[in-house]
Amino acid sequence: MDDDEPLPSTAARNYPEEDRTPTSDREIHAFYSYSVAAEVFAVVGVGAFLPVTLEQLARENGVFYSDHTTPCVSAATSAMRTFGRAADSATRDPDQCLVHIFGMDITTASFAMYTFSAAVLCQAITLVSFSSFADYGFNRKRLLLTFGMVGALTSMSFIFVVPAIYLIGALLVIVGITCLGSSFVVLNSFLPLLALNHPLVHNANKEHDLNRNSSLGAKGSNNVELTISNSISSRAVGLGYAAAVFVQILSILILFFTKKMFGDSVSSTLALRLTLLLAGIWWLAFMIPTYLYLRPRPGPPLTNSKLVPSQNQSKLSIVIAHIVFAWHSLWRTVTIAARLKQMAIFLSAWFILSDATASISGTAVLFARTELKIGTIGIALLSITAMLSGVAGAALIPKLSERLRWSSNKTIIACLCLMEIVPLYGLLGYVPLIQAWGVGGLQQAWEIYPLAIVHGAVMAGFSSYCRSLYGQLVPPGNEAAFFALFAITDKGSSAIGPAIVGRIVDLTGHIRPAFWFLAVLVALPIPLLWWVNADEGRSDARKMARRLQGEEGVSVHLRNVGEREEAEGLIREGE
Repeated sequence: MDDDEPLPSTAARNYPEEDRTPTSDREIHAFYSYSVAAEVFAVVGVGAFLPVTLEQLARENGVFYSDHTTPCVSAATSAMRTFGRAADSATRDPDQCLVHIFGMDITTASFAMYTFSAAVLCQAITLVSFSSFADYGFNRKRLLLTFGMVGALTSMSFIFVVPAIYLIGALLVIVGITCLGSSFVVLNSFLPLLALNHPLVHNANKEHDLNRNSSLGAKGSNNVELTISNSISSRAVGLGYAAAVFVQILSILILFFTKKMFGDSVSSTLALRLTLLLAGIWWLAFMIPTYLYLRPRPGPPLTNSKLVPSQNQSKLSIVIAHIVFAWHSLWRTVTIAARLKQMAIFLSAWFILSDATASISGTAVLFARTELKIGTIGIALLSITAMLSGVAGAALIPKLSERLRWSSNKTIIACLCLMEIVPLYGLLGYVPLIQAWGVGGLQQAWEIYPLAIVHGAVMAGFSSYCRSLYGQLVPPGNEAAFFALFAITDKGSSAIGPAIVGRIVDLTGHIRPAFWFLAVLVALPIPLLWWVNADEGRSDARKMARRLQGEEGVSVHLRNVGEREEAEGLIREGE
């Protein structure tokens, strides 16, 4: 359908700038394009090469722990040897590498971990501070493009980071991860709008108008919207994974040929920095269709008198007012979410579920390197295996769910049951018979690759369905703010599980006991997800919005900090 086609009669605007133009295929492809653009940096950069790059940059400035004087990397030392070595196990290696930062001696591996922790914290603060603004005016698309461009340029800038300025590399990681997570939050806020304005949903709404006295019309419209949202979300994840696999393969080739051409005559980080340059160029290039064809889908105008610039206000006062407003908006979002039963249940499950997936991913890689002695190339192949499986999972799981007529929450539960295979299989290593056999329970390196297939397919399935299901529980018109809460809940929990796993390893000296904890963690959200009712949650969200509007005479969007403010009616037409 052409973007300039007249609006159907059901597309009544709630404010003058609202865009109810039917979603076109070109607009959906523009949505996919950003997923293809940014997922490469998420997988190739954040998931694979950024930690290695940071560690190696610091290593070339470090000294051995044994004497605190001998450089870890010298002319007589092949820096590239770290690529093929597995990490040591729980005991402290007397020859591990240390760097002196801010008056402290820390290991180069810890330097990478601390940087990522700082990045997650910065990302959470940024999400809170900006997210609510994406719901107003034309900010949604502007923020998406701004975060994407800054993130892409940050990744490309790694080509200039030599070991002498390795701290600049840490700063770039923080900026890049912050932009990546923030841009995905804004991208996710487009998903309910694309589904809501899809021609099939408009047609279903027309049928609803004809059957206004029947509950069948509303239920049919809601089901169509949810199906379309699931389809768009799943395909975006699958295309992003496919792009990441392709660029990951190119990156391995870059590592191989750079080593072949230059040997150890240049910095060992050159090949890694080239892969990050490639990821940044890819990110920037595939943003172009998003810039050209994704409609802005503006939100209502921001009418708060304290936030609209005036001649007497300084830029600093405006910025401070916006930040205060954003944090207050987050609190309002949390209080509204707490009053929505289905959303509260889902967010509780999501908090645990996201922690479980982050813990399993990190623990599996650590187990592969330390217990199974798999080198860096093997880890890269493990990543590719999981991503290829993710592409297949993103394509097959929706079809299987549709054939079995499963609801979104039941599909997510099925994915969690499959994920439970990973820790349970690791626990088989405690069974004496399997120990004596020498195969099974992750005793051989090759055993982790079939588990990577399971894990990749599950991740693609549950991530797209969680995002889609949550979108149906969001009060209309508040997509960006609530998806920020979705991301903050994700990031807020992702440090808990890995910290507990780390403590278990410290206490036992082995990683395998952590599988007990992971098995319990994966199972915890299953009963919560079973109780989620998407139809009830969608109805409750819209009723809540109307109730707030009726009680206070304002939209849930435009609450001032500590005072009421005038607003137009912003809540979309419901059932």
